[in-house]
Amino acid sequence: MLKLYTYANCDSCRAATKWLRAHAIAFEEHPIRETPPSTAELRTMLAAYGGEMRKLFNTSGRDYREQKLGEKLPTLTPAAALALLAGNGNLVKRPFVIGPGVAIVGFDAQAWPASLLK
Repeated sequence: MLKLYTYANCDSCRAATKWLRAHAIAFEEHPIRETPPSTAELRTMLAAYGGEMRKLFNTSGRDYREQKLGEKLPTLTPAAALALLAGNGNLVKRPFVIGPGVAIVGFDAQAWPASLLK
């Protein structure tokens, strides 16, 4: 089953949840702030995005800006970056969808069918 990590005040997360329900796709919803994705899930997502660490970060978030991660990210090791994400759900790009054969960050109604409607 898919795991969907969301934030209640996120419009993209609400749209993603609505889309999944409209397409009768089963999922477990998890609050990303309280229960961020595990390091193993983050590694899987990182591999799905060809190692592009920045794709996993919520670059428009306050925590990202306050920690000046735009400057620091290029110097972080993958292990250090994944530890930051696993320790602070505010830093993770959302919605974050992971499951058998699926690894997606962000909501795109045009792109999701290719990954989720197989």
